Amino acid sequence: MSSGKKLFGTDGVRGVANIDPMTAETALKLGRAIAYVFKKEPYRHKIVIGKDTRLSGYMLENAMVAGICSMGVDVMLVGPLPTPGIAFITSSMRADAGVVISASHNPYQDNGIKFFSRDGLKLPDSVELELEDFFYGDDNDEAHRPTANDIGKAYRIDDAAGRYVVFAKNTFPKELSLSGLKVVVDCANGAAYKVAPEAFYELGAEVISVGVEPDGVNINKDCGALNPKLFAKEVIKHKADIGIALDGDGDRCILVNEKGEVCDGDHIMAICATHLKKEGRLNKDTLVSTIMSNTGLEVALKEADIKMVRTGVGDRYVTEEMLRGGFSLGGEQSGHIIFMEHTTTGDGLITALQVLAIMVKEEKKLSELASIMTRYPQVLTNVKVKEKKDLSSIKSVDDKLKSIQAELGDKGRAFLRYSGTEALARVTIEGENEIEINRMAKELAGIIEKEIG
Repeated sequence: MSSGKKLFGTDGVRGVANIDPMTAETALKLGRAIAYVFKKEPYRHKIVIGKDTRLSGYMLENAMVAGICSMGVDVMLVGPLPTPGIAFITSSMRADAGVVISASHNPYQDNGIKFFSRDGLKLPDSVELELEDFFYGDDNDEAHRPTANDIGKAYRIDDAAGRYVVFAKNTFPKELSLSGLKVVVDCANGAAYKVAPEAFYELGAEVISVGVEPDGVNINKDCGALNPKLFAKEVIKHKADIGIALDGDGDRCILVNEKGEVCDGDHIMAICATHLKKEGRLNKDTLVSTIMSNTGLEVALKEADIKMVRTGVGDRYVTEEMLRGGFSLGGEQSGHIIFMEHTTTGDGLITALQVLAIMVKEEKKLSELASIMTRYPQVLTNVKVKEKKDLSSIKSVDDKLKSIQAELGDKGRAFLRYSGTEALARVTIEGENEIEINRMAKELAGIIEKEIG
């Protein structure tokens, strides 16, 4: 959780539905807060609300509507729609803000609330702090409670899914078609269960759909982007050209090639960055990713004369760096990929369409395209800690970390970070020799445990 924030984490507010903080009461107060913060000009305001397929979405949606309308702001309901679709509708409808009710890749009993500004961007820390100020403050002032005709109203946007499908398809080159390609798409029983298969079908592909029967409790269960190895069996079974696995809210994409091999966000970024550079469309010949991306990606980019900028974990921080530096492509190993030429946030459907376009243009199979990058072995070790002391201030830890990095040279890396939600220090080491990096991780973890475990 970012410094100074009590309610918001790295991607909105999240927790077990109907248990604090993920309650109807919280949703109502957050609805009042978002309406207050974005109700700056003296005209009729409107906020978009969309959700994924979780059972608890109904409860939280109705509470959000009540909170927003109680502040004299109208609500546009779009129903189940991927997170990037809600960002698009928010911008397209010139709404003041967008609300997404989803816990993304989490199991169905969890839920979350995150917000977009009117331009389809996730809110910066400063605005989330402003929301918290109102949320925790005295919001019962009569000045904040309009009456009569000034109370907000809610109505549905019936064609939101169709609008989003058209938007996504327009990112695929008009001179190309998916005719002749067999695509297996796993929608994780989540928000993309209607729109993703429809988009691929309308562009000419033969589509086999799985994870498209949401019942409120099966979202992300043994399916989707978190379970690509299970999904890979479907790709082999159907002899498909590509498998596309989305997560519960449709903002991340993991691919499976025709051989059943998983291609994560790092592979996708390597493929797209090198192709865009060839076409002169990679701004400043730079890719933005996070500290979690594999060293193999960095090596592949270096060979293609592409720079790489790393940020903290979270697609919001990737987007902020892209906007700050004027870069056009960024993303995360987890499959959040941002094509700033087309959209403002991670979009699993658009990501898949960009890779498919490259496959068609270059007349190459996904396995051939993905061979541009070789994944380096990676070790992730968690160490329970009693306190989250600045790791760089612990001399023995810092000395060991520097020693390991020197030993790895430019063929690997080592870094430390704390978990945002648990009392854990995370040790990550990558290198060419798996035995060696396991040894290094064990030694470094031992020192951390001795000092603060």
